[in-house]
Amino acid sequence: MKKVFILHDRLTQESNDDAVDVLAQVEVISQTLVSLGYEYSVMPVSFNLDSLREMLQSNPCDFVFNLVETLEGHGRLIHLCPAMLDALGIEYTGSKTEAIFLTTSKVLTKKLLQSCGIKTPDWFTLKSLQYTNIVHPGLYIIKPVWEDGSVGLDEDSVLMIKSKEHLVETIHQYQNKLNQECFAEAYIDGREFNIALLSGGKEGVEVLHPAEIKFVEYPEDKIKVVGYKAKWHAQSFEYQHTPRFFDFSDKDQPLLSQLKEMAKKCWHLFELKGYARVDFRVDTKGIPWILEVNVNPCLSPDAGFYAAAERSGLSFKEVIDRIIRDIH
Repeated sequence: MKKVFILHDRLTQESNDDAVDVLAQVEVISQTLVSLGYEYSVMPVSFNLDSLREMLQSNPCDFVFNLVETLEGHGRLIHLCPAMLDALGIEYTGSKTEAIFLTTSKVLTKKLLQSCGIKTPDWFTLKSLQYTNIVHPGLYIIKPVWEDGSVGLDEDSVLMIKSKEHLVETIHQYQNKLNQECFAEAYIDGREFNIALLSGGKEGVEVLHPAEIKFVEYPEDKIKVVGYKAKWHAQSFEYQHTPRFFDFSDKDQPLLSQLKEMAKKCWHLFELKGYARVDFRVDTKGIPWILEVNVNPCLSPDAGFYAAAERSGLSFKEVIDRIIRDIH
Protein backbone atom coordinates (compact mmCIF):
# COMPACT_ATOMS: atom_id res chain seq x y z
CA MET A 1 0.00 0.00 0.00
CA LYS A 2 1.31 3.45 -0.91
CA LYS A 3 2.22 5.70 1.99
CA VAL A 4 1.39 9.41 2.24
CA PHE A 5 2.37 12.06 4.78
CA ILE A 6 -0.15 14.86 5.30
CA LEU A 7 1.81 17.94 6.37
CA HIS A 8 0.07 20.92 7.97
CA ASP A 9 0.84 23.93 10.18
CA ARG A 10 1.60 23.18 13.81
CA LEU A 11 -1.25 24.59 15.88
CA THR A 12 -1.07 26.19 19.32
CA GLN A 13 -3.58 27.52 21.82
CA GLU A 14 -3.10 30.94 20.21
CA SER A 15 -3.91 29.71 16.67
CA ASN A 16 -6.69 31.70 14.96
CA ASP A 17 -9.82 30.26 13.33
CA ASP A 18 -8.27 30.32 9.86
CA ALA A 19 -5.34 28.19 11.06
CA VAL A 20 -7.48 25.71 13.02
CA ASP A 21 -9.56 25.08 9.89
CA VAL A 22 -6.74 22.90 8.58
CA LEU A 23 -7.93 20.13 10.93
CA ALA A 24 -11.19 19.88 8.97
CA GLN A 25 -9.12 19.55 5.80
CA VAL A 26 -6.94 16.85 7.33
CA GLU A 27 -10.00 14.86 8.36
CA VAL A 28 -11.72 14.84 4.98
CA ILE A 29 -8.50 14.36 3.00
CA SER A 30 -7.31 11.47 5.18
CA GLN A 31 -10.66 9.69 4.77
CA THR A 32 -10.46 10.20 1.01
CA LEU A 33 -6.89 8.92 0.82
CA VAL A 34 -7.97 5.71 2.55
CA SER A 35 -10.81 5.29 0.04
CA LEU A 36 -8.24 5.69 -2.76
CA GLY A 37 -6.07 2.95 -1.28
CA TYR A 38 -3.39 5.00 0.49
CA GLU A 39 -1.97 4.65 3.97
CA TYR A 40 -1.41 8.02 5.64
CA SER A 41 0.30 9.69 8.58
CA VAL A 42 -0.23 13.28 9.75
CA MET A 43 2.71 15.52 10.61
CA PRO A 44 2.46 19.08 11.98
CA VAL A 45 5.21 21.36 10.66
CA SER A 46 7.02 23.95 12.79
CA PHE A 47 10.25 25.94 12.64
CA ASN A 48 12.07 22.69 13.39
CA LEU A 49 12.55 21.68 9.77
CA ASP A 50 15.56 19.54 10.68
CA SER A 51 13.28 17.26 12.71
CA LEU A 52 10.89 17.07 9.76
CA ARG A 53 13.77 16.23 7.43
CA GLU A 54 14.94 13.40 9.70
CA MET A 55 11.42 12.02 9.97
CA LEU A 56 10.90 12.06 6.20
CA GLN A 57 14.26 10.48 5.48
CA SER A 58 13.83 7.72 8.07
CA ASN A 59 10.23 6.99 7.02
CA PRO A 60 10.08 6.98 3.21
CA CYS A 61 6.74 7.87 1.63
CA ASP A 62 5.38 7.92 -1.90
CA PHE A 63 4.43 11.58 -1.67
CA VAL A 64 3.37 14.37 0.69
CA PHE A 65 -0.05 15.96 0.73
CA ASN A 66 0.99 19.55 1.41
CA LEU A 67 -1.42 21.59 3.54
CA VAL A 68 1.24 23.89 5.02
CA GLU A 69 0.15 27.54 4.83
CA THR A 70 2.54 29.14 7.34
CA LEU A 71 5.42 28.34 9.61
CA GLU A 72 4.49 29.21 13.19
CA GLY A 73 1.94 31.68 11.83
CA HIS A 74 4.31 33.41 9.40
CA GLY A 75 2.75 33.36 5.94
CA ARG A 76 5.89 34.65 4.26
CA LEU A 77 7.64 31.36 5.19
CA ILE A 78 5.10 29.14 3.40
CA HIS A 79 7.60 28.21 0.68
CA LEU A 80 10.23 26.75 3.05
CA CYS A 81 8.52 23.38 3.50
CA PRO A 82 8.06 22.64 -0.24
CA ALA A 83 11.58 23.95 -0.90
CA MET A 84 12.92 21.38 1.55
CA LEU A 85 10.83 18.65 -0.07
CA ASP A 86 12.34 19.66 -3.43
CA ALA A 87 15.83 19.39 -1.96
CA LEU A 88 15.04 15.94 -0.57
CA GLY A 89 13.51 14.76 -3.85
CA ILE A 90 10.12 14.10 -2.24
CA GLU A 91 7.07 14.73 -4.39
CA TYR A 92 4.11 16.69 -3.04
CA THR A 93 0.65 17.84 -4.04
CA GLY A 94 -0.30 21.25 -5.32
CA SER A 95 1.82 24.04 -6.72
CA LYS A 96 5.58 24.04 -6.46
CA THR A 97 7.90 26.23 -4.43
CA GLU A 98 8.33 29.07 -6.94
CA ALA A 99 4.59 29.40 -7.60
CA ILE A 100 3.83 29.31 -3.87
CA PHE A 101 6.35 32.08 -3.17
CA LEU A 102 5.18 34.28 -6.04
CA THR A 103 1.48 34.02 -5.25
CA THR A 104 1.78 34.28 -1.48
CA SER A 105 3.38 37.69 -1.91
CA LYS A 106 0.46 39.79 -3.13
CA VAL A 107 2.89 42.41 -4.42
CA LEU A 108 4.92 39.93 -6.50
CA THR A 109 1.66 38.49 -7.85
CA LYS A 110 0.49 41.93 -8.94
CA LYS A 111 3.83 42.80 -10.55
CA LEU A 112 3.77 39.66 -12.66
CA LEU A 113 0.11 40.13 -13.61
CA GLN A 114 0.71 43.74 -14.63
CA SER A 115 3.83 42.86 -16.63
CA CYS A 116 1.70 40.43 -18.67
CA GLY A 117 -1.12 42.91 -19.28
CA ILE A 118 -3.56 41.22 -16.90
CA LYS A 119 -5.68 43.72 -15.00
CA THR A 120 -5.08 44.06 -11.27
CA PRO A 121 -5.92 47.14 -9.17
CA ASP A 122 -3.19 49.78 -8.84
CA TRP A 123 -1.13 49.53 -5.67
CA PHE A 124 1.58 51.20 -3.64
CA THR A 125 4.22 49.94 -1.22
CA LEU A 126 6.23 52.21 1.05
CA LYS A 127 9.21 51.65 -1.24
CA SER A 128 7.33 52.50 -4.44
CA LEU A 129 5.99 55.66 -2.80
CA GLN A 130 9.56 56.89 -2.51
CA TYR A 131 9.71 57.18 -6.29
CA THR A 132 6.42 58.87 -7.11
CA ASN A 133 4.50 61.98 -6.19
CA ILE A 134 1.36 60.86 -7.98
CA VAL A 135 -1.21 59.38 -5.63
CA HIS A 136 -4.75 60.00 -6.76
CA PRO A 137 -7.15 60.70 -3.88
CA GLY A 138 -9.71 57.94 -3.37
CA LEU A 139 -10.49 54.73 -1.52
CA TYR A 140 -7.60 52.36 -0.84
CA ILE A 141 -7.57 49.05 0.98
CA ILE A 142 -4.56 48.32 3.19
CA LYS A 143 -3.52 44.66 3.02
CA PRO A 144 -0.77 42.49 4.51
CA VAL A 145 1.68 41.49 1.79
CA TRP A 146 2.13 37.89 2.91
CA GLU A 147 -1.12 36.73 4.53
CA ASP A 148 -3.99 34.67 3.09
CA GLY A 149 -7.42 33.83 4.49
CA SER A 150 -8.22 37.56 4.82
CA VAL A 151 -5.96 37.78 7.88
CA GLY A 152 -5.70 41.42 8.96
CA LEU A 153 -8.44 42.48 6.57
CA ASP A 154 -11.84 44.04 7.31
CA GLU A 155 -13.95 47.03 6.28
CA ASP A 156 -11.82 49.30 8.48
CA SER A 157 -8.94 48.48 6.13
CA VAL A 158 -10.60 50.62 3.44
CA LEU A 159 -9.84 54.30 3.85
CA MET A 160 -10.25 57.55 1.93
CA ILE A 161 -6.73 58.69 1.09
CA LYS A 162 -6.13 62.36 0.37
CA SER A 163 -2.45 62.54 -0.55
CA LYS A 164 0.84 60.69 -0.84
CA GLU A 165 1.81 61.77 2.66
CA HIS A 166 -1.51 60.51 4.02
CA LEU A 167 -1.01 57.13 2.32
CA VAL A 168 2.55 56.76 3.66
CA GLU A 169 1.31 57.52 7.18
CA THR A 170 -1.59 55.09 6.82
CA ILE A 171 0.58 52.17 5.63
CA HIS A 172 2.97 52.81 8.53
CA GLN A 173 0.05 52.75 10.97
CA TYR A 174 -1.24 49.42 9.66
CA GLN A 175 2.22 47.86 9.65
CA ASN A 176 2.60 48.79 13.30
CA LYS A 177 -0.92 47.55 14.07
CA LEU A 178 -0.50 44.18 12.31
CA ASN A 179 3.24 43.85 12.95
CA GLN A 180 3.92 42.94 9.35
CA GLU A 181 4.59 44.41 5.91
CA CYS A 182 1.55 46.01 4.24
CA PHE A 183 0.68 47.69 0.95
CA ALA A 184 -2.17 49.83 -0.37
CA GLU A 185 -4.43 48.72 -3.21
CA ALA A 186 -7.01 50.83 -5.02
CA TYR A 187 -10.42 49.75 -3.76
CA ILE A 188 -12.70 48.38 -6.50
CA ASP A 189 -16.37 48.77 -5.70
CA GLY A 190 -18.38 46.09 -7.46
CA ARG A 191 -19.15 42.38 -7.68
CA GLU A 192 -16.85 39.70 -6.27
CA PHE A 193 -16.18 36.37 -7.98
CA ASN A 194 -14.13 33.25 -7.22
CA ILE A 195 -12.94 31.02 -10.04
CA ALA A 196 -11.67 27.60 -8.93
CA LEU A 197 -9.23 25.61 -11.07
CA LEU A 198 -8.46 21.89 -11.02
CA SER A 199 -5.80 19.96 -12.89
CA GLY A 200 -7.04 17.82 -15.74
CA GLY A 201 -9.25 18.67 -18.68
CA LYS A 202 -8.40 19.31 -22.32
CA GLU A 203 -5.93 22.13 -21.59
CA GLY A 204 -4.37 20.53 -18.53
CA VAL A 205 -6.71 22.49 -16.28
CA GLU A 206 -10.46 22.56 -15.76
CA VAL A 207 -12.24 25.74 -14.73
CA LEU A 208 -14.87 24.78 -12.18
CA HIS A 209 -18.30 26.37 -11.83
CA PRO A 210 -17.89 30.14 -11.15
CA ALA A 211 -19.06 31.52 -7.83
CA GLU A 212 -20.15 35.03 -6.87
CA ILE A 213 -19.93 36.33 -3.31
CA LYS A 214 -22.93 38.63 -2.86
CA PHE A 215 -23.25 41.40 -0.31
CA VAL A 216 -26.85 40.90 0.74
CA GLU A 217 -28.75 43.63 2.60
CA TYR A 218 -25.59 45.66 3.05
CA PRO A 219 -26.31 49.27 4.09
CA GLU A 220 -25.37 51.75 1.37
CA ASP A 221 -22.59 53.21 3.50
CA LYS A 222 -21.08 49.84 4.47
CA ILE A 223 -17.87 48.91 2.68
CA LYS A 224 -18.13 45.65 0.73
CA VAL A 225 -15.15 43.52 1.71
CA VAL A 226 -14.84 39.76 2.13
CA GLY A 227 -12.70 40.21 5.23
CA TYR A 228 -11.76 38.03 8.18
CA LYS A 229 -15.19 38.23 9.83
CA ALA A 230 -16.93 37.33 6.57
CA LYS A 231 -14.82 34.19 6.26
CA TRP A 232 -14.38 33.00 9.83
CA HIS A 233 -16.83 34.57 12.30
CA ALA A 234 -20.07 32.64 11.78
CA GLN A 235 -22.11 34.89 14.09
CA SER A 236 -21.07 38.14 12.41
CA PHE A 237 -23.23 40.24 10.06
CA GLU A 238 -20.52 39.94 7.42
CA TYR A 239 -20.46 36.12 7.50
CA GLN A 240 -24.23 35.80 7.38
CA HIS A 241 -24.71 38.37 4.60
CA THR A 242 -22.04 37.28 2.11
CA PRO A 243 -23.48 34.05 0.67
CA ARG A 244 -21.93 32.23 -2.26
CA PHE A 245 -24.08 32.01 -5.44
CA PHE A 246 -23.62 29.70 -8.42
CA ASP A 247 -26.65 30.56 -10.53
CA PHE A 248 -26.26 33.19 -13.25
CA SER A 249 -28.46 34.72 -15.91
CA ASP A 250 -27.69 34.59 -19.63
CA LYS A 251 -26.49 38.21 -19.58
CA ASP A 252 -23.66 37.21 -17.23
CA GLN A 253 -22.27 34.55 -19.56
CA PRO A 254 -19.87 36.85 -21.51
CA LEU A 255 -18.45 38.14 -18.23
CA LEU A 256 -18.08 34.60 -16.83
CA SER A 257 -16.28 33.53 -20.00
CA GLN A 258 -13.87 36.42 -19.54
CA LEU A 259 -13.24 35.50 -15.91
CA LYS A 260 -12.57 31.88 -16.86
CA GLU A 261 -10.05 32.88 -19.53
CA MET A 262 -8.25 35.22 -17.13
CA ALA A 263 -8.12 32.48 -14.50
CA LYS A 264 -6.62 30.03 -17.00
CA LYS A 265 -4.00 32.63 -17.95
CA CYS A 266 -3.03 32.79 -14.28
CA TRP A 267 -2.75 29.00 -14.11
CA HIS A 268 -0.27 28.95 -16.99
CA LEU A 269 1.51 32.20 -16.08
CA PHE A 270 2.36 31.07 -12.55
CA GLU A 271 2.80 27.41 -13.61
CA LEU A 272 0.24 26.22 -11.08
CA LYS A 273 -0.45 22.57 -10.35
CA GLY A 274 -3.17 20.53 -8.66
CA TYR A 275 -5.72 23.15 -7.67
CA ALA A 276 -6.07 26.91 -7.27
CA ARG A 277 -8.53 29.78 -7.00
CA VAL A 278 -8.48 33.25 -8.54
CA ASP A 279 -10.40 36.06 -6.85
CA PHE A 280 -11.89 38.90 -8.87
CA ARG A 281 -13.65 42.21 -8.44
CA VAL A 282 -15.78 43.41 -11.36
CA ASP A 283 -16.24 47.18 -11.29
CA THR A 284 -19.39 49.14 -12.07
CA LYS A 285 -18.35 49.32 -15.75
CA GLY A 286 -18.16 45.53 -15.98
CA ILE A 287 -14.33 45.42 -16.05
CA PRO A 288 -12.79 42.47 -14.13
CA TRP A 289 -9.75 42.98 -11.91
CA ILE A 290 -7.74 40.17 -10.32
CA LEU A 291 -7.32 40.60 -6.57
CA GLU A 292 -5.41 37.43 -5.71
CA VAL A 293 -4.17 34.12 -7.05
CA ASN A 294 -4.53 31.43 -4.37
CA VAL A 295 -2.55 28.21 -4.73
CA ASN A 296 -3.59 25.19 -2.66
CA PRO A 297 -6.82 26.83 -1.45
CA CYS A 298 -8.82 25.48 1.49
CA LEU A 299 -10.31 22.02 0.86
CA SER A 300 -12.60 21.81 3.90
CA PRO A 301 -16.22 20.78 3.18
CA ASP A 302 -17.63 24.27 3.80
CA ALA A 303 -15.05 26.07 1.64
CA GLY A 304 -15.57 27.58 -1.79
CA PHE A 305 -13.39 25.10 -3.69
CA TYR A 306 -15.36 22.12 -2.37
CA ALA A 307 -18.64 23.83 -3.31
CA ALA A 308 -17.42 24.70 -6.82
CA ALA A 309 -16.34 21.10 -7.39
CA GLU A 310 -19.76 19.81 -6.31
CA ARG A 311 -21.52 22.25 -8.64
CA SER A 312 -19.25 21.00 -11.43
CA GLY A 313 -20.44 17.42 -10.85
CA LEU A 314 -17.24 16.21 -9.19
CA SER A 315 -17.02 14.12 -6.05
CA PHE A 316 -14.38 15.00 -3.47
CA LYS A 317 -12.73 11.65 -4.19
CA GLU A 318 -12.37 12.64 -7.85
CA VAL A 319 -10.91 16.00 -6.85
CA ILE A 320 -8.27 14.47 -4.58
CA ASP A 321 -7.41 11.83 -7.17
CA ARG A 322 -6.86 14.50 -9.83
CA ILE A 323 -4.72 16.57 -7.47
CA ILE A 324 -2.57 13.53 -6.79
CA ARG A 325 -2.28 12.66 -10.48
CA ASP A 326 -0.83 16.13 -11.16
CA ILE A 327 2.11 15.57 -8.82
CA HIS A 328 4.37 14.13 -11.50
